[in-house]
Amino acid sequence: MPAIVLIGAQWGDEGKGKATDILGGEVDWVVRYQGGNNAGHTVVLPDGQKFALHLIPSGILTPGVTNVIGNGVVVDPAVLLEELAGLEATGVDTTNLLISADAHLIMPYHVAMDKVTERFLGKSKIGTTGRGIGPAYQDKVARVGVRVQDLLDEKILRQKVEAALDLKNQVLVKVYNRRALDPDEVADQVLGWSEGFAHRIADTRLALNQALEAGETVLLEGSQGTLLDVDHGTYPYVTSSNPTAGGASAGSGIGPTRIDRVIGILKAYTTRVGSGPFPSELFDADGEYLRKQGGEFGVTTGRSRRCGWFDAVIARYATRVNGLTDIFLTKLDVLSSLPEVPICVAYEIDGKRVEDMPMTQSDLHHATPVYERMPGWFEDISACRDFADLPQAARDYVERIEELSLAPVSAIGVGPGRDETITRRTSVV
Repeated sequence: MPAIVLIGAQWGDEGKGKATDILGGEVDWVVRYQGGNNAGHTVVLPDGQKFALHLIPSGILTPGVTNVIGNGVVVDPAVLLEELAGLEATGVDTTNLLISADAHLIMPYHVAMDKVTERFLGKSKIGTTGRGIGPAYQDKVARVGVRVQDLLDEKILRQKVEAALDLKNQVLVKVYNRRALDPDEVADQVLGWSEGFAHRIADTRLALNQALEAGETVLLEGSQGTLLDVDHGTYPYVTSSNPTAGGASAGSGIGPTRIDRVIGILKAYTTRVGSGPFPSELFDADGEYLRKQGGEFGVTTGRSRRCGWFDAVIARYATRVNGLTDIFLTKLDVLSSLPEVPICVAYEIDGKRVEDMPMTQSDLHHATPVYERMPGWFEDISACRDFADLPQAARDYVERIEELSLAPVSAIGVGPGRDETITRRTSVV
């Protein structure tokens, strides 16, 4: 059976958790393939229970689904244990979670380095969450990282920690005037944490490919979004991994020819957290309306999200970069009660109309939005379950987004709940 990739097609926070949760009943495996606990998915079950997930795949809430933290993820052991404990306290069965032996660990010194570096940058800061994700990926690429499998060999773990702190303590003390970290204390702390999840460590690359060979369906779940991809996003205001569809293969060990569907999650408007360009950003009452109506505050950080109108330029870009086969449009209900709903259909840069993503960082910073204004609607659409149930203006808006984004809208979110969804394509398989 094929593998399916589900990715954010904007700057993250598009509602991927809800989409994964809905699709969970039709798949056998859900894999988180990149990122760390700098992202979060909020899932609302039919009984009203709300779960905020940061590391664990959203499929953990669907009985019978095996969940995998893939090799492309960086794992903070303390956060993982806290999240597992929170789920188990509410009665969620977490026995179906596996962790790749090749995933890298976020060590205490990564968190320390992240915080002091961001503070040092001042006004030039990237806007990281300070959770050590970037430094962990830096060590991975520099081939000095600590992997999950190292927890199974105490001697190797202690050697790696000592080698890492030989340099990092010099930087912490001499550059940032911070206290040096003791290698033995760090190793002891991480080994203590590992006792709570060592039994979950597995060769997930083998397990996933065997599952596909056995005819099972695998859903690959990215965190963040396309415009935060380290290669294809608004660099340098990006994350340190590849949330795009291409990253799904590298972060899971599943070959690209196994993937036959790529679903992009697009919010019916646009948001982003942190620094960086955002052409359709609103600084007026409309922006505040979207923030309040949409509950636009980060799941992980609690930070207010910057809000703007739907940007079709980045939607087209996401379709092309990811090879989107479908779009899941979320939060359409947030736009109800607006007299008109603008769509950014192009940019103006130095007096020229540009309909595709600018090539350079400078051009994107200078881009101003070109809007097409569509009639709004005032009806409450949260009870709509069929596309025909939507007001005509809402249907027109969805169809225009579909046309501009160059991919079909297969599902529409009309509320936060699992059941508050209009499905235009009934199956993922």
